[in-house]
Amino acid sequence: MGKAAPHRLFGPALVLVAATGFAFKAILIKILYAEFAIDAETLLALRLLFSLPFFMLMAVFAGGGSLTARDWRALAALGFIGYYLSSYLDFLGLQYISAGLERLILFLQPTIVVLLSAALFKTPIRRHHVISIALSYGGISLVFFSNLHLAANAHAITLGSGLVFLSALSYAGYLIGSGAVIPRIGAARFTGFASMFACAFATGQFFISHGAAGLVQPPKVYWLSLTMALVSTVMPVWLMAEGIKRIGANQVSMISAIGPVITIYFGWLILNEPITPVQIAGALLVLAGVLLVSLKIETVAAKI
Repeated sequence: MGKAAPHRLFGPALVLVAATGFAFKAILIKILYAEFAIDAETLLALRLLFSLPFFMLMAVFAGGGSLTARDWRALAALGFIGYYLSSYLDFLGLQYISAGLERLILFLQPTIVVLLSAALFKTPIRRHHVISIALSYGGISLVFFSNLHLAANAHAITLGSGLVFLSALSYAGYLIGSGAVIPRIGAARFTGFASMFACAFATGQFFISHGAAGLVQPPKVYWLSLTMALVSTVMPVWLMAEGIKRIGANQVSMISAIGPVITIYFGWLILNEPITPVQIAGALLVLAGVLLVSLKIETVAAKI
């Protein structure tokens, strides 16, 4: 029994570390924005450039047969909307809103998937979906208006929240699209190649707008960007996949719910972001709503 218990805890531990890594991304971005005159295009390009070698290895070692022209088009399109566009909108939004609010908005993705699936594929919206959506969007409204009340610039909060919501919408579209492609290509190879396309889009945008001179940054920018790439991108992607393999998507969904809580806590501890009772209540409603819909589905792909 003594040996079995640690073995059972290994999968949940992997997911907990992955959720913490994902949660810390916004903290690192906010630190960089606060300390340096740096923009979203530069940060996104650095994050993906540092992540690129690891995703290349992931694609190569995944193996598999040759890809068709249809596969390459799908990889390029999903790499664009998922890893590039979604990330870019998120980075832009974090210029205006707190890390905690950003993480809660992104956490709405499962409910957005339900709504998009209903609109695009006529997937029925069931009773637990309605309850989940009501809880989630009621909670995010509480957090949003609380932030709006505390903010010196209400327009900035509205703009940033809108950008991050578009990021969540973009990533939800990526999740739906990937459900049809991953079974043909394989999860690891799909992630590797889609990320490589995203890196090409991000670096292309960066060099067009900034030129090579934009790569000249203080050392701390590189260290924090490398940390973001390793701790908040590559590592959690791999650990989350391992966690799903070991304990299943439902348990992963439950454990991952700690992510927004971690972001809110470190936003308060490191960034001095305020926490009010209304924000806590709203966050709990969002977590409850998203968990309700997440626990009713094994994976997004299974619903498509």
